[in-house]
Amino acid sequence: MQDLTQGSIPKHVVRMAAPIMIGMLFQTLYFLIDLYFVARLGDAAIAGVGAAGNVQFIVMALTQILGVGTMALISHAVGRKDREDANLVFNQSLLLALTCTAVTLVGGYALGGAYMRTLGADAATTQAGIDYLYWFLPGLALQFAQIAMGSALRGTGIAKPTMVVQMLTVVLNAILAPVLIAGWLTGKPMGVAGAGLATSISVAAGVVMMALYFARLEKYVGFDPSQFHARLAVWKRILHIGLPPGGEFALMFVYMAVIYWVIRGFGAEAQAGFGIGQRVMQAIFLPAMAVAFATAPVAGQNVGARRPERVRATFQAAVAIGTVLMLGLTALCQWRPDWLVGAFTQETTVIAVAVQFLSIISLNFVASGLIFTCSGMFQALGNTLPAFLSSASRLLTFVVPAVWLSSQPGFELRQLWLVSVASVTLQAILSAVLLLRALRRATVTMTAAAPA
Repeated sequence: MQDLTQGSIPKHVVRMAAPIMIGMLFQTLYFLIDLYFVARLGDAAIAGVGAAGNVQFIVMALTQILGVGTMALISHAVGRKDREDANLVFNQSLLLALTCTAVTLVGGYALGGAYMRTLGADAATTQAGIDYLYWFLPGLALQFAQIAMGSALRGTGIAKPTMVVQMLTVVLNAILAPVLIAGWLTGKPMGVAGAGLATSISVAAGVVMMALYFARLEKYVGFDPSQFHARLAVWKRILHIGLPPGGEFALMFVYMAVIYWVIRGFGAEAQAGFGIGQRVMQAIFLPAMAVAFATAPVAGQNVGARRPERVRATFQAAVAIGTVLMLGLTALCQWRPDWLVGAFTQETTVIAVAVQFLSIISLNFVASGLIFTCSGMFQALGNTLPAFLSSASRLLTFVVPAVWLSSQPGFELRQLWLVSVASVTLQAILSAVLLLRALRRATVTMTAAAPA
């Protein structure tokens, strides 16, 4: 356990963010490695894998419910030096993870085909998406256990073990991808199905490694069979904090699905270009997301310790660090976006769509970084509903205009990306206003409850 209620706030944020960013980078490499080999199979394969991979937002929504609730409650418990409650939350989160794993497998195999038939630009794209999704689902389902264990460690101020496990699983995925997708050594290529299988095997290996770490090395929280029966009061505490962030990721799924649906008339090349641009953007967002992920436990422990001045200082440090990082990445995307997408395809039309997407969408990188940081702060406060409400605002500011524009003569992809930039900027302003209001209220509460 690392005590984050003492010492330099910026140092704590950077110390936590560095391994988180490295781990998230390797996590993103899962998809980039798959995309690299899948791109060799054609535009239909790229578009199918991109659309099927969007299902991950639904799973991420569920993992956010579990992960955010677990991290916040454990960080609060660590801040007030309540190890017993931290251990109880950890074991109940594992029980919830098993439940979510079963729901994901059943729901994914039952509804995956219908989902792809709705979004696929043509029959080849639809079939590629189904093949990938069915082999990818076990890996998605196993992420719940991995997230529960990683979130528990993050709540106690520890991030390096999760980073190491993610690095090792990506190395395994990199080895398996060419073997299973292209048939290296075996001579039996599985195509897009191999991409899904490679990821599922790698995630399973990561879960085993995390379990071994907790069984042999972790001392503050650990497996306790006596707590492996449902305690609805603890589940309610986890869900109270976790449901709104889960809703945020569910809304991301909606936004991505709307984009795929709106641009389907431009063909598989447009969907493939957007798929590549979206994956690259996810990788670009890693620094800001890592800062936000680090902000939550640092501020969360200080919330538990009733240190409002350190909570505010955490937000200020995170905004400063995140803004500098995102300004640099914005400059890169404005300068040479073609460098970022050229490695995945040589198709001129696909590259043009991806380059245009990154050139325009990078204008909201700083705003996106602020949104991530505000979300992390809301998690630390244990009041995540405002973050969900700000994300839901894009139903009005993005989805409605996007659907309307798609029905107009002369509709262009460029118009869609500009609407997205405007909607994210408005969301950032709303998030900041809501957070400052929440911080003022939390300061009053923490000051009143602090010991003399």
